[in-house]
Amino acid sequence: MKRVIALLDDSGYTQSVCDHAAWVASRAKGSLVYCHVLGRRVAATESSDFSGSIGLGARTSLLKELAGLDGQKSKLFIKRGREILEEAKQRAAGMGVDNVSVSLRNGHLVETAGELEQKADVIVLGKRGATSHLDMDHLGSNLERVVRSCKKPVMVTSRAFSPIEKLLIAFDGGNSSVKAVEHIARSEVFHGLECLLINVSGDNAGQSDSLSRAVGTLTDAGYQVQSSVVAGQPETVIAETVEQQGFDMLVMGAYGHSRIRNLIIGSTTTQMIRACKVPIALFR
Repeated sequence: MKRVIALLDDSGYTQSVCDHAAWVASRAKGSLVYCHVLGRRVAATESSDFSGSIGLGARTSLLKELAGLDGQKSKLFIKRGREILEEAKQRAAGMGVDNVSVSLRNGHLVETAGELEQKADVIVLGKRGATSHLDMDHLGSNLERVVRSCKKPVMVTSRAFSPIEKLLIAFDGGNSSVKAVEHIARSEVFHGLECLLINVSGDNAGQSDSLSRAVGTLTDAGYQVQSSVVAGQPETVIAETVEQQGFDMLVMGAYGHSRIRNLIIGSTTTQMIRACKVPIALFR
């Protein structure tokens, strides 16, 4: 990973996104771009159309006043966006990342992410957005759409950053999980981390061979790797493993040929992201 793009809003996850993105950029010895998209916020300041209920004498002056208020709100959102980006840049500098740029954009978050990923190696964003507050059952409204639309790896951050030393890789033998393993093997970001490959409900020789090859790929790259085959529901087993064994990050393919195939297309994704209190790196 050489170019990291972090999508920032004004939520409680902003500092976590800043720190996780800086961690990735630092280990990759790459560049970091913090981006704040104004689209939804600025659009939300538009006034309702009261012109039909305003008397003729007052209509012009009142509409001008309403338009002026909207303009002031837009300026405040722009000012706040710049503050967010400047604070993020300072946090990155504090983590030793100097190659940092910022971008204040108008538009839709999903479309902007699609444009930015063309020049990115990874996209980083928070689990919940500015309107989600601390509702544990509510994920960011744009999260799934960004993950589905991006072809590059996406890191979904937890609420707070903590040192990442142990990596859990959910492996089902599918193309996306194989790609994730190959990426980790050649990546400076994950080098030196303790790894466990877990296969949930893997009970055929083909998956066993695939798991062995994945372990071999990581071992040859210098990783300390263990593997485990466990029966059960993937979302339950994986979340419990993360919690009970103290893993700091979860890596998984966005698509596969087993039950984990439901990730990003069904309820399994939502359950996994809700249940895991660690950052999740998703690979297509």
